[in-house]
Amino acid sequence: MVLNTQDSRLTAALRAKRNGHVGLVVWLTGLSGSGKSTLASAVELELFNQGKQVFMLDGDHLRGGLCSDLGFSPEARKENVRRAGEVAALFAEAGLLCIAAFISPYRSERALARRVAPEKRFLEVYLNAPLAVCEKRDPKGLYARARTGELKQFTGVSAPYEPPEHPDLELRTDRFSVTQCVDLLLDKIGQFSLT
Repeated sequence: MVLNTQDSRLTAALRAKRNGHVGLVVWLTGLSGSGKSTLASAVELELFNQGKQVFMLDGDHLRGGLCSDLGFSPEARKENVRRAGEVAALFAEAGLLCIAAFISPYRSERALARRVAPEKRFLEVYLNAPLAVCEKRDPKGLYARARTGELKQFTGVSAPYEPPEHPDLELRTDRFSVTQCVDLLLDKIGQFSLT
């Protein structure tokens, strides 16, 4: 990522030294109901309790504000993820661990989010749960509404989801508990050095 940092004298190395960790984008992707928000919230709290500088970006939160002007067409979904990727990259540039939880159904969108993130500071995490499990969880009743046709262009039902081909970490949330997923993700995050 190329950022215009001419006005700042703070380098990524200085921020990492102060924070005790590098800025990083942790991008959680998966179907609705796969556990993205649950995992993001749990990891954010654990990192905060460890004294880390961390912030969670969630698709629902951005849809209510920064992306409230967007619908759910393929073009609007791409723009939603583009904006989210740019915001996540800014948090990482500021030295924070940014936990970004977005369905982000298209590989090309996730590739763009990786490209705008600080170099080698992007972690793609695929929360893999079968559609049937996600539908059974259905915390917001969205799958039921999509099956009746009330919701159009719903990922996994009437719109595609392209699973990552080579995620940095894959978590089978239908097999692992939230605690196990948190531990695995924290281990992965811990592999990033200060430089």
